[in-house]
Amino acid sequence: MSLAPTPPVRAVLFDAYGTLFDVYSIGVAAERLFPGAGERVAVVWRDKQIEYTRLSSMSGRPRSFRDCTRAGLRFAARRLDLALTAPAEDELLACYDRLDPFPENRGVLEALRTAGVRAGILSNGDPDMLEAVVRHAGFSGLLDPLLSVEATGRFKTDPATYALGTAALGLSAAEVLFVSSNCWDAIGATWFGYTTLWVNRFGLPLDELGAAPTRIGTSLADVLSFFPSVSSPRKAAP
Repeated sequence: MSLAPTPPVRAVLFDAYGTLFDVYSIGVAAERLFPGAGERVAVVWRDKQIEYTRLSSMSGRPRSFRDCTRAGLRFAARRLDLALTAPAEDELLACYDRLDPFPENRGVLEALRTAGVRAGILSNGDPDMLEAVVRHAGFSGLLDPLLSVEATGRFKTDPATYALGTAALGLSAAEVLFVSSNCWDAIGATWFGYTTLWVNRFGLPLDELGAAPTRIGTSLADVLSFFPSVSSPRKAAP
């Protein structure tokens, strides 16, 4: 992990999709429905979902994250020449309510709670989607607030979306650690003024946007490096 001096941070906001919850875990269900194509469905779907959120914001045509997710899935099926039935579409969309959390997440969230560090979510997801996936993971008592950009009608990286976090927490941007596994999101939060951590799980290159996150790590556990007094979580027994 790259380390850089940072001002003291008092709270943490996590991106949800890809950071706390593995969006590509959806490939398991996709593989069962479309043998041999599950991984490709997951990748194309995710890319198109994000593209549609950006087009929505740039064009000033608000739509929900659920709508962008459904549209991305339909595009992926057409792009890969797959017959997407209505039941299959509903089944795959429902997977967003029960995405797999990354294995280290619970320990990190519990360590933050024990230390009295407030931790929440700031996500593109619709409020009901966030509530469902957090509840399914058993994280309901560990994350507050759950902030959806729905209130702004615009998706990340619009500054209005990041401003939801400072308003909810009553802190300056620099006092909040924003954590994302999406480099573009971490950089967008850096532009806004947050202290940032990019969780680069897959060893990807830095996005060429003329800026960099405050720190770069490889696991959610790297959040704890910003809080020297927080004890590292114990690893679960195999």
